[in-house]
Amino acid sequence: MARSYGPYFDPEYETLSIRINPPRVSVDNASCKECTLVKVDSINKPGILLEVVQILTDLDLVITKAYISSDGWWFMDVFHVTDQHGNKVTDSNTIGHIEKALGPEGYTSGILKTRPGRKVGVNSVGDYTTIELIGRDRPGLLSEISAVLANLHFNVAAAEVWTHNRRIACVLYINDNSSSLDVDEESRLCVMEEQLNNILRGREDDESGAYATFSVGSTHADRRLHQMFFADRDYEGGCLEMEIEYPPNSKPEVRIENCVEKGYSVVSVSCKDRPKLMFDIVCTLTDMQYAVFHATISSDGPSASQEYFIRHMDGCTLESEEEKEKVVKCLEAAIRRRISEGFSLELCAKDRVGLLSEVTRVLRENGLSVTRAGVTTIGEKAKNVFYVRDASGNPVEMKTIERLREEIGQTMMLNVKKVPTSAKVPETGGMAKTSFFFGGFLEKFLT
Repeated sequence: MARSYGPYFDPEYETLSIRINPPRVSVDNASCKECTLVKVDSINKPGILLEVVQILTDLDLVITKAYISSDGWWFMDVFHVTDQHGNKVTDSNTIGHIEKALGPEGYTSGILKTRPGRKVGVNSVGDYTTIELIGRDRPGLLSEISAVLANLHFNVAAAEVWTHNRRIACVLYINDNSSSLDVDEESRLCVMEEQLNNILRGREDDESGAYATFSVGSTHADRRLHQMFFADRDYEGGCLEMEIEYPPNSKPEVRIENCVEKGYSVVSVSCKDRPKLMFDIVCTLTDMQYAVFHATISSDGPSASQEYFIRHMDGCTLESEEEKEKVVKCLEAAIRRRISEGFSLELCAKDRVGLLSEVTRVLRENGLSVTRAGVTTIGEKAKNVFYVRDASGNPVEMKTIERLREEIGQTMMLNVKKVPTSAKVPETGGMAKTSFFFGGFLEKFLT
């Protein structure tokens, strides 16, 4: 009998074009007085824009302008970036990381796909197990979730929590309190999953699509939260927005027109500028299977203007009004998910069992609702950031903040970071008013 053989694929073939035409990366601090220019020229491939923007945003860099061109086989883009304080990027470690991650070594070694700074997946951040939660949001829900984990002797080492349209999505990194290792006992994991699902459902007749599960594989944490909300169809719940009146300049304006002569659909976004805005938009377009061929990004003071020339992955433009309306709603939702009006509370304390449960309980008892949260642990120090409003979705009164200072100020350091225009926060007590960025601390924790 004659033998038949399948085709052989050389494992080196995938990176052949990159090795023949390696990407060129330039970090330029001489051409512009106000910012650093990051220039990237490389072979074009699906999703490359998101990968590059991900690298820059994970370093907590602010993209003030960008010019993107990837029509054809080559990807050419220029990013104007600063640090979180508006200064040029001069740190040699940061510059070296950009050149390594976006250069030939990053592409051929898989750094862009396996970057340790923002992972979701069992054991993907060291000796930790990752849980994904999504369900209907309600006051005190985060406190109930953290209480379950504390009662089962699980420690929350890091977490990202977003809320939007009365829905909550969380990515939690947990380990065993006693061993500080990942949780490998299937029976304990099953008990935890059952109890978390019961809390998320709230009522027996709740069919809102709540679930708690362990993630499979690994991905970028912020991107995973966007994917969870997108699959949850939170963009369809505009009428359910939690009675929060956003300022006019915070409301995103998204328009879509067709450029017939060039064969593109043009997506124009105007909204209040903020960190990671470009990432959120590009992430959403990519996950909706749209390719960005050209783009211009600019920030003028507090406002941002972004324009994307896109086609569907099958080469088609957005023809139907129904498809255009869906893209508009999804982009508006992606932008709003990270908008947090109201107070931002930063709490620093020595890490201990049940710390997150204790803090969220105090917030709940004082009538505060958490709209977004970032939790991380560096060595023995825990740093938690909570964006809060009152239970009705209104800004928190100053007397509530002062009550919090009195209640928890003896055991941990409390710093009120973001102040509404209608109130001023006393500068006495707490920590010095320096900026805190969760991404930077999570990066240090995971590397």
